[in-house]
Amino acid sequence: MVQTMTDLPARTSRRLGLVIDLDTCVGCQACAVACKQWNEAGAFGPLPDDDAYGREPLGVWFNRVHSYEIEPDPGAPEGTRHGMTVHFPRSCLHCEDAACVTVCPTGASYKRAEDGIVLVDADKCIGCKLCSWACPYGAREYGETRGVMQKCTLCVDRIYDEGLAPDERQPACVLACPSRARHFGDLGDPHSTVSRLVAERDGYDLMPELGYRPTNKYLPPRPRRAGGGCASATSDGETLRADDLPPLLRWMDRLLSR
Repeated sequence: MVQTMTDLPARTSRRLGLVIDLDTCVGCQACAVACKQWNEAGAFGPLPDDDAYGREPLGVWFNRVHSYEIEPDPGAPEGTRHGMTVHFPRSCLHCEDAACVTVCPTGASYKRAEDGIVLVDADKCIGCKLCSWACPYGAREYGETRGVMQKCTLCVDRIYDEGLAPDERQPACVLACPSRARHFGDLGDPHSTVSRLVAERDGYDLMPELGYRPTNKYLPPRPRRAGGGCASATSDGETLRADDLPPLLRWMDRLLSR
């Protein structure tokens, strides 16, 4: 039997999370900036920066965007050998079986039973960084100012705020995205908008072989037209499956690094 220091809650049907469309993300960093702006002044701040305008700036960012150049596949059929740039947003995936929770010695890292959101209780966190070592996605940030671990909260202090209009009760990153590449909803409901989007576009988990069952999903980019960067469907009208992508893109989650 595997021993854990902090238990996960019993699984519930409601799982709030994000669906990120790699086909329409333009890498503008609006999501990262909006996230930082909201959380800097909120209950989960501050998000400090060190030498922000220097040669080697450091800081706490709950959301980071990586950009990758995908080389054309020489083995692809003639007329389909097109490279592409893929922008890859990265934040906490709010895993169903979150290793960052079970390794926590104080219970500071925990998963909410009511909606599946993974949070950090700063009053209990001792800054041991075990959770950051356990997370294979690099989603944990150490805040030097408070000496605690910090991470994406799905703007839990916003999505339940009844003082906001219903259409504004979404994470700041979703509201800020100019290309509508970020979608928020209940991925535990197979009939929700986000669940249908995942089913229609063959959305996938990052590194599913690890068994952490991330709640957040990614939608693969569609193949590009010859001579342009516009997205298109395949010739028979079907969207491209994740297994059909170049090897580098399929395993790009292994390359997540700072």
